Amino acid sequence: MTQTLALGIDIGGTNTSFGIVNRRGEIVAKGGMRTKDYPVLSTFLQALKKEISPLLEQVGHENIAGCGVGAPNGNFYTGEIAFAPNLPWEGVIPLAKLIGDTFQMKVTLTNDANAAALGEMMYGAAKGMKDFILVTLGTGVGSGFVSNGQMIYGADGFAGELGHVISVRDGRLCGCGRHGCLEQYTSASGIIKTAELWLEERDDETVLRPLKGKVGGRDIHHAAENGDAFALEIFNYTAKILGQTLADAVAITSPEAIIFFGGLAKSGDLLLAPAHLYMEMNLLRVYKNKVQFIQSALPDSDAAILGASALVW
Repeated sequence: MTQTLALGIDIGGTNTSFGIVNRRGEIVAKGGMRTKDYPVLSTFLQALKKEISPLLEQVGHENIAGCGVGAPNGNFYTGEIAFAPNLPWEGVIPLAKLIGDTFQMKVTLTNDANAAALGEMMYGAAKGMKDFILVTLGTGVGSGFVSNGQMIYGADGFAGELGHVISVRDGRLCGCGRHGCLEQYTSASGIIKTAELWLEERDDETVLRPLKGKVGGRDIHHAAENGDAFALEIFNYTAKILGQTLADAVAITSPEAIIFFGGLAKSGDLLLAPAHLYMEMNLLRVYKNKVQFIQSALPDSDAAILGASALVW
């Protein structure tokens, strides 16, 4: 019997989503659960089996070609997740083997941003592309690099961590232990840090001032959309750091496009448009006017599942 379906599992720090996907990128069954509800890994695996087993029965276990898993700090080569700060389980965990044993099927694992890049290449905006960078702009900053049609994993499986390149020398302390990482400035949490820091240090008139100490990303976005000069400056500052860092990334892999995914990526005119200008300003002449900025073509609710399932094919 031809195995035409794949199981995709995306494990995040807050939620885990999963679904059965066909080769056309159509999700035929899906579900989810809260990762945070299971601080013990064994109970998480038991709950995962309880939730997914009915889906496998629904489509026929024999029709499943395999399982793809996207997870923070996932290693494609070893199938392990290593010291993932956003997950409740500590240390190095052989997650691919554990999930494979749970469902009796072959499991391929990578980090969540690489899975998203594979999903874009198979089903989304990067379909037909051989050289691109995917950048996820959410609570953190993730990335996946594809060159000549192949995901770049590096010697140990951890290549392509754009969120943890030093973008501001001696800058903010990052959760990784270093100072000035891109993630500390261009993620949703990074923009909030900029807003709070400036509200503390400056006396600009802004609609955000009454929110000092509790500013949210949506507050900054809404203020900028309504022409608040302080909020617009925050976006411009963020865009400059993002654009300059992407100019460096372009010099390494020479992509035809950079694809953006995540909540912050939807701030197109506020963030991506100026970031593109700053990138162009800092590119070597041979790269100028060649690299497109594209927003993800995958639906928000399904993108993680599609990306994980793409590992199977």
